[in-house]
Amino acid sequence: MALPPPDPQFVLRGTSAAVHTLHFSCGGPEPGIPLLFSGSENGFIHVWNLKTHRVDTALDGHGRKSVCCIETMGGKDRLLSQGRDQRICLWDLAEGRTSVTDSVFTEHVGFCRCSLLKVAQGRWLMAMAARSLEEVQILELPSKTSVCTLKPEAGAKLGMPMCLKLWQLNCGSQPVLLAGYEDGSVVLWNVSMGKALSRLICHQEPVMSLDFDSEKAKGISGSSEKVLSIWSLNEQQNLQVYKTHELVNAGISDITIRPDKKILATAGWDHRIRIFGWKKLKPLAVLDYHTATVHCVSFSDHSNPQERLLAAGSKDQRISAWSIYAQT
Repeated sequence: MALPPPDPQFVLRGTSAAVHTLHFSCGGPEPGIPLLFSGSENGFIHVWNLKTHRVDTALDGHGRKSVCCIETMGGKDRLLSQGRDQRICLWDLAEGRTSVTDSVFTEHVGFCRCSLLKVAQGRWLMAMAARSLEEVQILELPSKTSVCTLKPEAGAKLGMPMCLKLWQLNCGSQPVLLAGYEDGSVVLWNVSMGKALSRLICHQEPVMSLDFDSEKAKGISGSSEKVLSIWSLNEQQNLQVYKTHELVNAGISDITIRPDKKILATAGWDHRIRIFGWKKLKPLAVLDYHTATVHCVSFSDHSNPQERLLAAGSKDQRISAWSIYAQT
């Protein structure tokens, strides 16, 4: 018999706006207090202390425009945030600072979150949707040097990029980008050559979110439809559909595979968080707490498995935190 779904371990309130993005920083070289960063529709970034369940700091750098992406860059003090003000901000939070140290103007008006990949000590690649509708720009940070612009072939009609995932097989290998587009296709790009390696139509509707497991060369994507699409990458760098999974209700805003690659979570327009086994996409749990669309899901990177959490942010202005390690 299936276990009844758990209740949230705790709920964070106080963002005063819909929560659009979440990012944990629990491990790293300076363990200290585990933190959760949240980005809201009102332009604020809240830094939550996971011991007290309260906000340590509120950052305001996006002119009250919605924050859609937050990443840490090699520790809790270096932060990147992206807002609907068409800016990507770099923050230095060391010694209690709350200042934006640099920013990149994206000139892109859509919802596409940027993607960050560490390529060397102190060096990152960042993929972001560019000003021209179908293009993706790759920059090196912190220098902000342009690496390349990825342009679909003439007549491809992919529409806007909707979600991006930079990855590399191991430290020395070539960086690659997976991009989900408005026409429902996922494209694999070779970043150093600036060319598309493979394209797969995964959905009838725009790809809202995707994640990729580079160890298994397998990815998953969701859209506004009732289907999760699982696809794989063969040795010839061709994407192919692996299987599809029919959902009860349509609409997935976010998908994330847990770092240990055992389970994944989806954020649903039906107010629910769904947990699946990653190996066979077996449904494991439906977490039902929120009263509006769930916009984002994120797994913590705590070094102690017992303390790892899943957090979900919703249009209902609340963040639910779940302990699902014991159950799975």
